[in-house]
Amino acid sequence: MAVSDVRILRPLVHLLVPLFIHWIAEEMTVSVLVDVTTGALCPGERSCAEAIYITGLQQTVVGVFKMVVLPILGQLADEYGRKPLLLITISTSIVPFAILAWDDSRAAVYWYFVLRTISYIISQGSILCISIAYAADVIEVGKRSAAFGWITGLFSAAHVLGNILARFLPEGWIFEVSICLLVCSTLYLKIFLVETVMVSPRQSENRSCSSIVLKVFVERWYSMKDNIFVINSSATLKCISSISFFYELGMSGISSVLLYYLKSAFGFNKNQFSEILLMVSFGSIFSQILVLPLINPLMGEKGVLLIALGASIAYGMLYGLAWAPWVPYLSASFGVIYVLVKPSTYAIISKAAISSDQGKAQGLIAGVQSVASFLSPLVMSPLTSLFISGKAPFNCKGFSILVASVSLIISLAHACLLNSENPDKPPEHETSQCGDETVEAPLLAQS
Repeated sequence: MAVSDVRILRPLVHLLVPLFIHWIAEEMTVSVLVDVTTGALCPGERSCAEAIYITGLQQTVVGVFKMVVLPILGQLADEYGRKPLLLITISTSIVPFAILAWDDSRAAVYWYFVLRTISYIISQGSILCISIAYAADVIEVGKRSAAFGWITGLFSAAHVLGNILARFLPEGWIFEVSICLLVCSTLYLKIFLVETVMVSPRQSENRSCSSIVLKVFVERWYSMKDNIFVINSSATLKCISSISFFYELGMSGISSVLLYYLKSAFGFNKNQFSEILLMVSFGSIFSQILVLPLINPLMGEKGVLLIALGASIAYGMLYGLAWAPWVPYLSASFGVIYVLVKPSTYAIISKAAISSDQGKAQGLIAGVQSVASFLSPLVMSPLTSLFISGKAPFNCKGFSILVASVSLIISLAHACLLNSENPDKPPEHETSQCGDETVEAPLLAQS
């Protein structure tokens, strides 16, 4: 994207600012959480099987509920607007972090896991999905890939600042600062974000955010089966759902145990974790904001996706086979490339869905990913715990990460079969729907 074209991002400013602040607040807690949970659950020990199992259980529960919640939130964003759903999702992290800011005892850590699980069910994945749908509302089709790259690039930039804060702030201040930033991001979004989806008087009358969510979850959850049409009507969405499933199966499995594995295998602590995350984030900013807009017109979304998936395989393999403390740093460098999986996937989904289905399509694919994030801990948690313990059948502490890498190889194989739809033509199903769009959408409007 040329410098002069940055002006196309002006409609996104009041979305990007609160998201940036929110992501900083969340990221700055990542590296310290391993030390806090391990210290509370397994005092004085370098590895903690209990923390690994609880983290895996958390991811499993989140994955189960996200299968339903993410598509519903996508529908809600289409029907009732992006802003109220964003307000709900970005505010859910405040209370869990407040628990750890108040106390870091064993009981407090358990309460944190419970409340953070609820927070993840509502916010994990949905924030990006709704944000992507918002961007699709205000950015023309030809510029969306670059715009999505900016969104994910700012996500990486937030990781950089979050990890810098985590690296240099005293551990006792991290959660307090994070809470302040989370509150600021919610207030900014409430005050400045302009809604893009027109809400009819019937929909908006006497409908608070909480009543909208309650109505959908209690009375209309069964309508989700009708929305499978959004995926079934497009060969591209079918293929990208398979790619996303296996990619998320591998990457969520790796990320859920990686820090515990590094702590056990090489004695890494908060500082090393922050250094690795910083290295990836710095490179990711460059690749997503500057490189992606340049290579996407030359290679297309499919070409970018193939390269990024190949890098993710190298990333997993090197971590799994790491034989020295410097190898994880080499492995992390491939994160600069594999981060392009997300923006290229968002662009492919956006092109394959009609305008009234943007939230549904992004939410449904995210729901498919949640199935993978539900399944991966079932294998990764016990496998990682076994191989970092003294009872491992053979000496390969990263064996579980190698297993997860197989899923990334399957994802790459599916990506080779992807035939993305021509952006100059309507998506496959749009020609048959455009005339009847007012009848088909939104599906949740049916009573």
